[in-house]
Amino acid sequence: MAPPNGRSTSGTDTSQIVADVLEEMYSDSGRANPYPLYAQLRELGPVVTAPDGTVLISGYAEQRAFLQDHRLTKHPGRRLAAAGWPDWRDRPSLQLMFESMLFLNPPEHTRLRRLVSAAFTPSRVERMRPVVEEITSDLLDALPGGTVNFVEDFALPMPIAVVAALLGVPSSDWPMFQSLARDWTLVLDDISPATVDRADQAAIEMGETFTRLAKDRAKHPRDDMMSVIVAAQGDDKLTGRELVTMAALLLVAGFETSSGLLSKGLVALLRHPEQAARLRAEPDLAVSAAEELIRYDSPIQLVPNRTAEEDIEVAGVKLAARQPVIAVIGAGNRDPKVFSRPEELILDRQEAPPLSFGGGVHYCLGAPLARIEAQVALPAVLRRFPDIELAGTPVPRAGHVISGLLKLPVSL
Repeated sequence: MAPPNGRSTSGTDTSQIVADVLEEMYSDSGRANPYPLYAQLRELGPVVTAPDGTVLISGYAEQRAFLQDHRLTKHPGRRLAAAGWPDWRDRPSLQLMFESMLFLNPPEHTRLRRLVSAAFTPSRVERMRPVVEEITSDLLDALPGGTVNFVEDFALPMPIAVVAALLGVPSSDWPMFQSLARDWTLVLDDISPATVDRADQAAIEMGETFTRLAKDRAKHPRDDMMSVIVAAQGDDKLTGRELVTMAALLLVAGFETSSGLLSKGLVALLRHPEQAARLRAEPDLAVSAAEELIRYDSPIQLVPNRTAEEDIEVAGVKLAARQPVIAVIGAGNRDPKVFSRPEELILDRQEAPPLSFGGGVHYCLGAPLARIEAQVALPAVLRRFPDIELAGTPVPRAGHVISGLLKLPVSL
């Protein structure tokens, strides 16, 4: 299949370069630092084609157009069947993940998003700020002295506690959900039998817990998200299965991505001590700093597996029906056509918004909450531990869609 018209250098050499870059992106070293590889993609053009016909978008403007185009849709069942899971709906983890709103298209996606959007109104999310502050303070108080793994001791438990509190999950269950959520989200990147077996057990336990919680809130509503979802009015309200799927999605969507934002954001700050010093000294910098950290090293690096059902043209690029498209978000967020000195961390940057939360109908519902977590937590860490520094090499988590860390040794 030929490269998209007018958007990349043509020829076998370019196709092979794209293949080589893709292979390196999926390696351990590529996950640790993909940005030189993204620069290679952008040098070839904002849109290029791999040997298998997959279109990779690295330009900011082109990504924005693709993400907002409703003609590009998701069909996870095709990918799962091709990967050896034609009966994927019989596996609890695959069904719970890939029947969620994250992988649905309008009108099903529109209906579900409308029913849960009341739980993410600006006022309701902003009311979570004191909760985020309290959870942050408690976790920082509990950190031992010396060297700690910031991921396990803060960046994982903090967002899981926030989302669990928002849903109304009892605090006694928060540590359990941290483990279950990590096991379940593995299927986003790895659908090997061993991984699916492990994720299935996590999905079953989460489903049982959310079913009990929903039944309780139906009888005894409270001021939490689960009560709002359960109380959705009209004949079109969520079914029991949809409710459990939605609760599980909201939990993990706000968990792994926020964990990646907090851990990689701290790495960026510690590697730019002058910027960290500014954030300590200037509380009003928190809002723009969060945006810049989201741009600089996005917790979402790729938006894969979107296709059009017929031949279309987007941003001047011709796509064949069912030609797969990958938006390389990490590359778009450093597009020099949009961002001045894109490789630098500049906490008071006032330019285009990062594309890390997607766009169009699939724009992340939890984006406002993730921003609050970064605005609260990272300045608090820097103020509480003014001498904090890296105490080893960060270890990236496996996977390519959600970008985060497994280990972040820091000295307090």
